[in-house]
Amino acid sequence: MNKQKNGTVYLVGAGPGDPGLMTLRGKSLIEQADCLVYDALAAPSMLAWCKADCEKIYVGKRAGNHAMPQDDINRLLVECGKRHACTVRLKGGDPYVFGRGGEEALALKKAGLNFQVVPGISSSVAGPAYAGIPVTHRGICTQFTVFTGHEMPGKTEAGLDIAGIAAAQGTKIMLMGMSRLREVMEALMAAGQAGDVPAAVIQWAATARQKSVSATVATLADAVDAAGLGAPAVVVIGEVVSLAPELNWFEHMPLAGKRIVVTRTREQAGELAAGLSAAGADVMELPTIRIAPPSDRNDFAAAVVDSRHYDWLIFSSPNGVRKFFEAFFAVYDDIRELGGARIAAVGPGTAAELKKYGLMVDVMPRKAVAEELIAEFDRKGDEFGGVANVTMLWVHGEQARDVIYKELMKRQAIVDECVAYSTVPETEDPTGARTRLLEEGADVITFTSSSTVKHFMALNIPLPEGCRIASIGPVTTRTLREFGLEPDIESPEHNIPSLISSVIDSFAG
Repeated sequence: MNKQKNGTVYLVGAGPGDPGLMTLRGKSLIEQADCLVYDALAAPSMLAWCKADCEKIYVGKRAGNHAMPQDDINRLLVECGKRHACTVRLKGGDPYVFGRGGEEALALKKAGLNFQVVPGISSSVAGPAYAGIPVTHRGICTQFTVFTGHEMPGKTEAGLDIAGIAAAQGTKIMLMGMSRLREVMEALMAAGQAGDVPAAVIQWAATARQKSVSATVATLADAVDAAGLGAPAVVVIGEVVSLAPELNWFEHMPLAGKRIVVTRTREQAGELAAGLSAAGADVMELPTIRIAPPSDRNDFAAAVVDSRHYDWLIFSSPNGVRKFFEAFFAVYDDIRELGGARIAAVGPGTAAELKKYGLMVDVMPRKAVAEELIAEFDRKGDEFGGVANVTMLWVHGEQARDVIYKELMKRQAIVDECVAYSTVPETEDPTGARTRLLEEGADVITFTSSSTVKHFMALNIPLPEGCRIASIGPVTTRTLREFGLEPDIESPEHNIPSLISSVIDSFAG
């Protein structure tokens, strides 16, 4: 009897392409993984969920272009399972639906390793759904058949029961068969499949690159050639295809087919990436900066400890809020230790971050600009007796402009600085977004701060021809102009929701 090893290998289905369709269990395991073995059909953005020290191994697995043969993958999983407590094998779709997950599971079992299977949403049902095709519909069909058009290399006998598939009732779905599409359609018709039955092909299903074409069984191959579609794709045959013109919701989303680059830090990209994805965009997360500790950690720590003695706390950014309170709660157990200080925030995003700690702001401009904060202090000065001789602690990043400090000092405030973090270049590219941008281009690139502009330009990546530039506000726009770039889009309210709306509006009509 084989002795079980401590490590566990998880065969995780990545779903059809949209990272939002990943199961909660699957995402949790990716975040815990010591080793991630992934193929080409997994959404690249899922790699950003890995912890920093996770070993990531690419094994390819796309028709006609395998980075590693299946037997070698099986051996690799056994090796990783012996070396790591948690190994995740991330596979497109569902591991047990034409994913060869059964072979991998048997190899792990034979080696005496623990393994678990986390099912994923199969493209056989998700692909048609994203193209407006329900695989079953009462009154049209109550069953469906899934088959693969991909033959095992070296196989001499026919692998498909063409006659059985042709005779089957209901919807028929073919996976991995684009290279043999014409051959399979002709074989089905020769076996009795009616040529006038509606049929469709959905390429890159459930991703922003999705394209679909509808025809009939007899004309589908010609329609696909004319549309220039190829693998990976799902083929659907059946009367349910006729519902696509009415039910195709995904390809009519406002940013469908648009490739948009997000340059925010990896930790902050979520809100912007999610909002753009929800509008149908193919989001490429290309973080150009990351948040690091400040140069002088002792000064930062001392400022946080003394913060409860100030009349005002001024926060310039959400990052400053997060870093300040991480340090604050390392010293104090109770938010009330903050004392009775009034609070000011540069913009709604910073105010929203403060609200997470149960803190409301006394002064906040609608526009997230330092000059606007000073103007707001001037407008509301009578409400709190002005700022002269008032003690203020300004919490900000190392590279922040000194407008707040200088202007408040001019007004005779007593201002101390609390440098909470530093913005440094992001050196890693775990999702391969830089290579994708160079090879595939983009429709829009978004900038959410001057730092993202400066560090993107330092990468020396040429802007794709026709690519629109989107700026979150005037300060970022000013930095873009310093590099000779004129933004096509500027967010009027200088926050993430407004930036998303502005990008969507730029493609309206």
